[in-house]
Amino acid sequence: MNPTGYPIENVQFQARNDGYPGPPVAPVAQYTTVNITSEAPSDYVVWSICSFIYLNPCCLGLAALIYSIKARDRKVAGDMNGARNHGSTARCLNIAAMILVSIMILIFIITLSVVVNQAKATIHYRNYY
Repeated sequence: MNPTGYPIENVQFQARNDGYPGPPVAPVAQYTTVNITSEAPSDYVVWSICSFIYLNPCCLGLAALIYSIKARDRKVAGDMNGARNHGSTARCLNIAAMILVSIMILIFIITLSVVVNQAKATIHYRNYY
């Protein structure tokens, strides 16, 4: 009984002639077996929930959450290609939401620093004259 599903080969060992002690050397294998395992596609549900709660500009977090749930449903149903497509869409929407929120935070910090600087200059100007 072979659990791997491949035929078993019986190989005769050759005697070592090189003078070293030890077991005989087996001939070099002629075939290489490569096992390709397909990983389950990612659905990015946790990232989508965080995007929905914290980073939700233009409802991108909600759309990412919907596609993540669709990807999880497709994965459970066995449709791996559909799960990959929906997971990829959810990932792109999460990235877009993160970029938009980062830009908005950067604009807010720049605006706040300019307003504070102008307020200091105005106070300094009024106290000087």
